Amino acid sequence: MQIYRSFADAQGQFGPCALTIGNFDGTHLAHQALFREVALLAKARNWLPAALTFDPHPAYVVAPANAPKRITSFEQRAEVMAACGIEKVLILPFNLDLSRVSPRSFVRDILVDALHTKAIVVGDNFRFGHKHAGDMHLLAELGIELGFSTHIEPAITSRYGVISSTLVRQAVGLGRMAMATRLLGRPYALTGAIVTGHGIGSRQTVPTLNIEPSTEVLPPEGVYITRTRDLDAIRSWNSITNIGRRPTFNGDRLTIETFLLDPYDGQTPARIEVQLMRRVRDEKKFESPEALKTQIFRDVARAQAYHRRVARWRPSLY
Repeated sequence: MQIYRSFADAQGQFGPCALTIGNFDGTHLAHQALFREVALLAKARNWLPAALTFDPHPAYVVAPANAPKRITSFEQRAEVMAACGIEKVLILPFNLDLSRVSPRSFVRDILVDALHTKAIVVGDNFRFGHKHAGDMHLLAELGIELGFSTHIEPAITSRYGVISSTLVRQAVGLGRMAMATRLLGRPYALTGAIVTGHGIGSRQTVPTLNIEPSTEVLPPEGVYITRTRDLDAIRSWNSITNIGRRPTFNGDRLTIETFLLDPYDGQTPARIEVQLMRRVRDEKKFESPEALKTQIFRDVARAQAYHRRVARWRPSLY
């Protein structure tokens, strides 16, 4: 996949293309349907399958008080896009000037003239241009005028309602990790660089890998059954993760601590992805480090049993 981080970089490199447009935060199942449709159209006509997204989210510029918390890093989004067949991505820096571009100018000047777009695939709630004045009907009219085809994909529903980034945020915020998995088509994951902890775990309980997450949406504090992946090597492990403030040790800062259930060879990973599969319990204060350690081993046994079951039902996760 080729990623362009400015309009100037993408000019002359992007088309002819089939294109989808959006923020794609979460890259949930509805987003994935758009990516796959783009890939199919592009393959049939020998175009490039492409996506246009924005950084930051437009709401951070035009309505910062209402800006949503970020579900996924761009690295996570790009990985899902590539798996669905997208080959080119333009991350368009969003600023006040871009927010004031009219719908017609956005389509004519950027999508058609600069990016050589031949087909556009969007959802039925797609809006574009200054004050979101453009909708799917205007996009279809502009397609007829400017020579591209418009493909409007209907909403995708689940047992929880229409799949959306908002619904994913709600599921994660409630700690409903199975619900989040069904909306995303994969477990919700936190990614980040390994950071130095307080060293208490290695001395008094169990050693852990600690991360500073690159995303803003976190589940409630507590203990979670997880799967951990080394982002710089082909290594992954069953794990259990505590998101909390270490009350047994009078901690006051939120930490994310992951204990690997499987041994690993070689160096400690520098960056990991922690996939949150199931919430086990609330975080609580224990009377001693020994009592906490006893509970951790109970949690570990529960996690090991869970991983054995899931490995049989959904081996693709392993």
